[in-house]
Amino acid sequence: MLQPVADQPTILPAITPNPCARPAEVFDIDEYDGPLTQLVARFTRKLEIKTVHAPHKKPHTPLCALSANEKFHLFMEDTLEPVNFLDAGWDAALAQASNDDPTFGQGVAGYGKRYGASLLDNVAGDFFNTFLYPSIFQQDPRYYRLGHGSFQQRLGHALRHTFVAHGDSGHLMPNYSEWFGTASAKALSNLYHPGNERGFGTVAERAGMSITTDMAWDVAREFWPEITHKLHLPFRPRQNEWATTTPAPAEPVKRLPDAAKPAPLPSNSGAVDATHQ
Repeated sequence: MLQPVADQPTILPAITPNPCARPAEVFDIDEYDGPLTQLVARFTRKLEIKTVHAPHKKPHTPLCALSANEKFHLFMEDTLEPVNFLDAGWDAALAQASNDDPTFGQGVAGYGKRYGASLLDNVAGDFFNTFLYPSIFQQDPRYYRLGHGSFQQRLGHALRHTFVAHGDSGHLMPNYSEWFGTASAKALSNLYHPGNERGFGTVAERAGMSITTDMAWDVAREFWPEITHKLHLPFRPRQNEWATTTPAPAEPVKRLPDAAKPAPLPSNSGAVDATHQ
């Protein structure tokens, strides 16, 4: 009697994820050999945190996309940079001098309120531009440094990032995160800036100033290695990460012709040492 054959489980082929590459480091504080190492490290880290470009070993391999969790950590890392606290202090000093938000008053108390508001501005901008909207639109919030080509090409590349960004898929797409994030941050600031003028025109003006500042940061990210060289900052030179180098072939060992070889020394085996005579 024939026994029924049990159904064999279907083995599906393993799905191999598309290969991707980790970005090459743009700056390395170990290359710095000048004074004020900690201060220089903090400033360069502010530029480096959101700057990437293709690794020199695999320049055509797409960079690995960031998960939502990684984008949140990127937001936290960028927000907690000490440079942001210095920037908030500078903005608060300017606001104090021009008496922005007059309800804050003057003196130490007024400066403290303006300083807190400036910090909130920075945090809100980073939250919307680096985490929330990049996670919603599946965009990469980092700046992709070109690093080669003419000055006009690199400048255009830096300015274009405000309008065009890389998606998590690796393809280019409109930079929704920049525009929606900036508009959201400026609209939110009306809650804790009582002196802000309300209305679409005023929010659009403040958003335009913020976007211009972001464009300036992108230009600094693109040309920072050249800026350090031009200003003679004491960074040790670094090999161009876009260059492909091959080790120089070893020179063959040259053999001397027989005529040029030194004659062998005579053997002392039957001779008597004169000192022992």
